[in-house]
Amino acid sequence: MRIAEISPDLRPGLHESQSEVLEEIESSIKEAERLSPENSSNSKETTNLCSKLQKSLSRLNSIAPLSKSSKLQIWKLSYRLWNACVDLSNAAGNRSSDEEQAKLRQISADLLFLAGDVPGIPSPAFKSASFFYKTGLIWHDLKKFDLAANCFEKATDLTSKTEVSELSDPGERKLLLDLNLARSRSAWEVSERNLALTLLNRSKSLLFGCPESYRALANQYLIFGKLILSKNNQTSAVNEALKLMNEGLDLCEKGLRSCKRADENLELKNLRSKSLRFMAAANLQSEDFESVLKCIRVLRESGGGAEQHPCLPVLAMKSWLGLGKHREAEKELRGMVLNKGIPESVWLSSVEAYFQATGMAGADTTKGVFLGLLERCHVSAGAAVRVAHVVVGSSGGEGSRLRAKVVAELVSDERVVALFDGELMAKERTAMHTVLWNCGADHFRLKDYETGAEMFEKSMLYVPHNVENRILRAKCFRVLCLCHLGLSQFDRAQEYIDESEKLQPNIGCAFLKFKIYLQKNEEKGAIAQIQAMASCLDFNPDFYALSAHEAIACHALPVAVASLSSLLNYYSLGKPMSTPEVVVLRTLLTLLSGNMGDEAEVLKFMKRAHTRMKELGPENFFGKGEVGRREGNWFAVNSWNNGTRMGKEKKYKLCAEFLELASEFYSVTIDVDEVEENRAMVCKSLILSVSANIAAEKQTGVALKESDLKQALQVLDRVGKMLSGTQLSADFKSIDPSLYFIYTLNAYDLQGRFDTSRSQQLLLVKNFASSKMCTPQHLLQIGLNAAQGGQHSNLEVSDYALNTCLSSLLNSPSPDYQTVALVVRKLIGLAGIQKGNADEDVYSVYKQAYRIMIGLKEGEYPTEEGKWLAMTAWNRADLPVRLGLIDVARKWMRIGLDLAQHVPGMQGYKSSMEDFLAEFEKKFNGIDCEDSRPQHAL
Repeated sequence: MRIAEISPDLRPGLHESQSEVLEEIESSIKEAERLSPENSSNSKETTNLCSKLQKSLSRLNSIAPLSKSSKLQIWKLSYRLWNACVDLSNAAGNRSSDEEQAKLRQISADLLFLAGDVPGIPSPAFKSASFFYKTGLIWHDLKKFDLAANCFEKATDLTSKTEVSELSDPGERKLLLDLNLARSRSAWEVSERNLALTLLNRSKSLLFGCPESYRALANQYLIFGKLILSKNNQTSAVNEALKLMNEGLDLCEKGLRSCKRADENLELKNLRSKSLRFMAAANLQSEDFESVLKCIRVLRESGGGAEQHPCLPVLAMKSWLGLGKHREAEKELRGMVLNKGIPESVWLSSVEAYFQATGMAGADTTKGVFLGLLERCHVSAGAAVRVAHVVVGSSGGEGSRLRAKVVAELVSDERVVALFDGELMAKERTAMHTVLWNCGADHFRLKDYETGAEMFEKSMLYVPHNVENRILRAKCFRVLCLCHLGLSQFDRAQEYIDESEKLQPNIGCAFLKFKIYLQKNEEKGAIAQIQAMASCLDFNPDFYALSAHEAIACHALPVAVASLSSLLNYYSLGKPMSTPEVVVLRTLLTLLSGNMGDEAEVLKFMKRAHTRMKELGPENFFGKGEVGRREGNWFAVNSWNNGTRMGKEKKYKLCAEFLELASEFYSVTIDVDEVEENRAMVCKSLILSVSANIAAEKQTGVALKESDLKQALQVLDRVGKMLSGTQLSADFKSIDPSLYFIYTLNAYDLQGRFDTSRSQQLLLVKNFASSKMCTPQHLLQIGLNAAQGGQHSNLEVSDYALNTCLSSLLNSPSPDYQTVALVVRKLIGLAGIQKGNADEDVYSVYKQAYRIMIGLKEGEYPTEEGKWLAMTAWNRADLPVRLGLIDVARKWMRIGLDLAQHVPGMQGYKSSMEDFLAEFEKKFNGIDCEDSRPQHAL
């Protein structure tokens, strides 16, 4: 683009004069002079004014060169603008300058910088540098460190042209030092630490022997050292801070030597003392205790008021403690008592530090220091609380007990108690009570009841005797009762609980009285107190559960049973309870089961559990899922165990009832799988319960009622259905075969009491005989029972059972011939009863016996039984011979002889039998029956 094409209003510098721009600047400065603090703080008006001035300054800068008159006018305008900003700041008072005012000052400084040297104005560069320095300070306060650094750098450039040695004006010298210090602070803020320290080192050449300059530079070293300490506790940081403080300390010493008047060294001495104190603190932080003591020694030897600073005894005491010299530390601490000017907070912190380092060894000293302070100066109640809290410390060990003793002596001192008098001390009294109460509670938890009781007693010194605090006093009496219970001082405990009840009767007092009765082994009183608890206004049934726990712990089982029994009464009311009813019943039954002779009570509560289970439903009573299964199984197993135990003890009536309950609990439906698993136990329980009832009938001699018989039959019918079919092998693999046998015997017995049941008896036995659980011994016993005389005998069942038994025995790989012989003998007797002595069935039994004996080894079949068979068979021929029944007689004689041939020891009998039978056969047609009977009948 050509110059000719540029719009005229875009080329102001070519057409407008310096005067026009200066007039605009002056106009803007007049607006600034009219500003007030209210409308200047970051307002739109001030912002627009700054923008206008910056544009005017930019245009003025483009017009070169400036005339002398213009430069002079710029100087005047700059001062007017600066003065306007000063007026605004003064009018604003303590309020800090805002950013817009800082911008106005920046413009004022830039104007001076633009004007440069003006004839007639002395030291124009320093005046301009002063503006930049002061503006930089404002930017620094506003945290605009980059702008501040820029101002300080411009000021430095303006003053760098002058040789330092040529400066004679104190103000200019001071400006050079202040400028360097300001630049150093700004560099420190933006983490340019090396630059900051370099600038401080440069400042050493700008002191000009002025004490104030030494003080300013030393103070800056100290400030930087403190900043390092405040941000970093590492050893390297502490060493760096100490190095800077040392520099400041050296500057203080040099500054003091440069002082010509006495009044000039006061601030330097104060700064020197301050530096030494911070150096001592830094050395303490790095645990260089010797250096700390050295600093303190210098401070104290220097005289004046420095040695009176409150921190010195604290620093000295901590250093002596660090060196392990407790005696010197104690001297420092006791020396503080003599110094009335030391603030309370200082000696309190000293007491804390001393006690924490010395522990129990310093407890008496701490107490003595505090009581000494009471005599010499005013000590607040808050300080007493703090000392008590420090000395009490953490609980545990013998040292804890001794600390508590010291505190007890301290807080019971009349002078200390007097500190807490008055309504204004309510907060402090509460704090002291809390400290002592917590200490007592800690020792109580550690079972140090003696110390706990002492601390609780001392805490009551800080509880006023008024209506508002009677509840707190009652609480204190109750806890003191507990302490003396722990110490087995029951009479003292009774006194305290009586006092508590006078102030605030409640369930807590009633329960503690209950505990005292327990500890005294007064079970009747404890049981009576259980009933008294219910009359308390704040009674909760949970206290019955708590009472039961206490009674169990004291082995007072009757009391525990009474508590739980009382608790059970609340469940039937439908109230929500924290402990499930099933848990209470289980606990109660556990207690009763452990005491022999309480079987009737156990049965009563077992029945109650069964009743509640029916009322609420199994899941609501026992619980759901795995919890419910465990609870249900517990009641089932315990009913079973109690039933079997009663059976062993021959308490058959109780046994029957327990087993009936066991069957009910085993039948509970929590889930299907569990029912299947428990079917066998249900079956066992039902079988044995009926057996127990029958045994009770025989034991007492009182026959069962017809209704009881029918009910027992119904139970056994249920068992029969469970045992019948294929389920027997699937669900009852674990069932004892003897139980099936017992079931069969009981069912047979009960059915036999009804005349219409004889066919059912036979069917029952046949079903049993066809099961895998049936054994020959079972059948033998059934056969024997059925053959017994009386109205309940069933010869048909006996015959079937014995024949089945014999078949089963003979089918065995190793038959028991002793039992076989017994069955044969019983079958012979049974056949004789049914058909008579000559019945063909009797003969068939003898014939079967003969076939059994054939092929056996000698003696394998019982000899005596074999002889019995041979002789009884031979003797059965006697009657037929007498009656002339030759064929029948011949049959019996032959079977007798056949049997005798297989029985050892019958050789003599066999020869006589053979001779007689041969003679009998010869005389078959003409022998007299009377003469022809066997001669060897038994």
